[in-house]
Amino acid sequence: MADKGDIELAAVLKRYGGAIAVDSISLKIPAGTYCCLLGPSGCGKSSTLRMIAGHEEISDGDILLGNEVINTLPPAKRGTAMMFQNYALFPHLDCVDNVAFSLKMKGMAKAERRARAMELLRLVDMQDYAARLPAQLSGGQQQRIALARALITGPSALLLDEPLSALDPFLRAKMREELKRLQKELGISFIHVTHSQEEAMALADLVVVMNKGRIEQASSARDVFNKPRTAFVARFIGGHNILDCAVDPADGNILLPGNVGIPLAPGMGGARRRISVRADHARLGPASGGQAGFSGTVRAVEYLGSMVHVGITPQGLLDCSIDENEFAVAVDEATFFAAPVAVGDAAAVSWKLGDVHILED
Repeated sequence: MADKGDIELAAVLKRYGGAIAVDSISLKIPAGTYCCLLGPSGCGKSSTLRMIAGHEEISDGDILLGNEVINTLPPAKRGTAMMFQNYALFPHLDCVDNVAFSLKMKGMAKAERRARAMELLRLVDMQDYAARLPAQLSGGQQQRIALARALITGPSALLLDEPLSALDPFLRAKMREELKRLQKELGISFIHVTHSQEEAMALADLVVVMNKGRIEQASSARDVFNKPRTAFVARFIGGHNILDCAVDPADGNILLPGNVGIPLAPGMGGARRRISVRADHARLGPASGGQAGFSGTVRAVEYLGSMVHVGITPQGLLDCSIDENEFAVAVDEATFFAAPVAVGDAAAVSWKLGDVHILED
């Protein structure tokens, strides 16, 4: 493998004509990190990946691998390798020659490059398919060949552009395990673009949530889920209720439903603040002493196996408004069916004050 090194983006900007796709972002990805760039379509994540790969020119800023600025280097000289979404396998070449192709372009002797290709096929458990053409492989098998081909040059970082999007759910979960295993075994950085929250949470050491060309939050999966920095992150990651609440000018406390308050964090101000409450931290039932809560009407019930999601439309809120006027409660299956509710029923919702997270925006 090539020498490992941190990947750093320093005020990287990408323009397409008059439109800004990536807006002066700065990010450091430590060597050996599994990093997922996560966000909705058009947020700039694929443009960022392609600039790192050298397939898009940078409009401004720098990209460094280790201590070297790689902005002007061609893709083959950067120490990175790209695995494309459509795999881009050569249909007329068998698996060995597909994997060995880049070594052929470098002038390596046939026997040597094919031997090296077989090593990579064993790494991805595809040695038994070495003589097959791509058309004779399943989608998951083609992906493994594309992965071996990307790794054969010994890159410092592997760049993956939505590599699992074309796979069925069962195979997607299996390939997630394979990608994580390979990344740990090889010890190199993987930078993986996805719009799937589940994928990013399952794979990443570092989750980078992007929105409108900017980085909203870059942190561990657990931090992003438990401590979303902004309302956008809380909405996009899912599983959070967002409330916009008044701040009591007398004591600076955020006024929560149920006539209880929590203090603002140091340095925070304003007449209103947004907070988030995880759906699985809320419960059906009235608030007891020191808890927040409200009454409302059941708007939706979704059975999801181990959990049941219940949507509640609030009634009579004074100092708070709730995103989309619906509060979601995730109830475990046994608890729900011990006291089930149906659409149209009156219901109370409550949560502990310690389960409130104050958002920065």
